Amino acid sequence: MKKCLLMVLGVLMLAPAAFADNWGLGLKLGVGENDPKSLDDVYDAATFLDRELDKNGGFFGVEAMYEWNLASEMDKIGVRLGVDFYGENELELKNHFDPTDDDNYKETTYAIPLTVYYKRDNGVNKLSYFAGVGLTFISSEVEDDIVDESIDDNKVFPHIVAGVEYRFTQVFALGLEAKYNISAKVKKDGIVLSDRSGFSGALTGRFYF
Repeated sequence: MKKCLLMVLGVLMLAPAAFADNWGLGLKLGVGENDPKSLDDVYDAATFLDRELDKNGGFFGVEAMYEWNLASEMDKIGVRLGVDFYGENELELKNHFDPTDDDNYKETTYAIPLTVYYKRDNGVNKLSYFAGVGLTFISSEVEDDIVDESIDDNKVFPHIVAGVEYRFTQVFALGLEAKYNISAKVKKDGIVLSDRSGFSGALTGRFYF
């Protein structure tokens, strides 16, 4: 899995340099739905344990894109491939009667979204609009730091995206988008590792080549 992630990152970094015109590279910061239910359910019946759940709904990512001009240069069809790294969710369990019973669980998740979109490109110093659909590959891992055990799995799910972009120069634009993940719950052996279903929002700086 790590080799696959490294390969995608390599493509994202090299693609804009290998081709000219209509290519772009984006840097993204966002926040979205985050339900670490598997962590919240751990030792739920053990009331003598103090529980502290640290939820992190933020994420950052990189993306590469290519856009084809349609009959009008203002109308474009584009494809984006990205990698999103989600913030960790962490659960700390403390037993004041028996410190040897303390434990610590972490959930880490990353996603590889592929999106096809339509864009109305209104040019420099103007707002452009886009909307699209796609598929996301997501991988989640829950690790027990104390006993050094982990469980992981992945899933592919559909998503919908829409947003606006302001083109400051021919090279740089700033985009704001909303995304809806459909059935983005990762489960294994009945355990919910992560659930990123629902809405997210992101601010993306894009550099066009």
